[in-house]
Amino acid sequence: MSLDPLKYPIGKFTKPEVISSENIVHWISAISSFPQRLIHEVSHLNDEQLETQYRPGGWTIRQVIHHCADSHLNSITRFKLALTEEQPTIKPYFEERWAELADCKKMPILPSLKILEGIHERWTVLLKSLKDEDFGRTFIHPEHGTKISIGENIGIYAWHSNHHLAHITMAKRSNKWD
Repeated sequence: MSLDPLKYPIGKFTKPEVISSENIVHWISAISSFPQRLIHEVSHLNDEQLETQYRPGGWTIRQVIHHCADSHLNSITRFKLALTEEQPTIKPYFEERWAELADCKKMPILPSLKILEGIHERWTVLLKSLKDEDFGRTFIHPEHGTKISIGENIGIYAWHSNHHLAHITMAKRSNKWD
């Protein structure tokens, strides 16, 4: 089964068989740098450009930016739950429904860029403070019934950041906005 390159421009996240300290350092760096990389790509876009879908049937660039803020707020909460409770079951949310709410469809992107800057600054401090044993702590995702470790979730959110950034850069390239 081939992946749709417009939907998954960098492919799907693949968990390494063994998550190394090099993986963790690389992933934390991607999470840490995401807000600045995103701001670099979107700060000059006008409203018409922000209303462009990154792929047919996909979200607008505006919705992608607001989705990242929503998703990453949820993610740091999941990290903190896993660090402070024994295998908590996290609360999933309907991201596709959230993306249709007025704050995602109509608001300027600056508030979400500010959220991302603040969350990622705090998230980076939290992630860099973790001890080796913390990376194995887990939470349970009820949609799949799976345990996800903090180490794996760092990789998932490094991928998530790069995945949505690729959606935006792909849309800019295909519309010749670069």
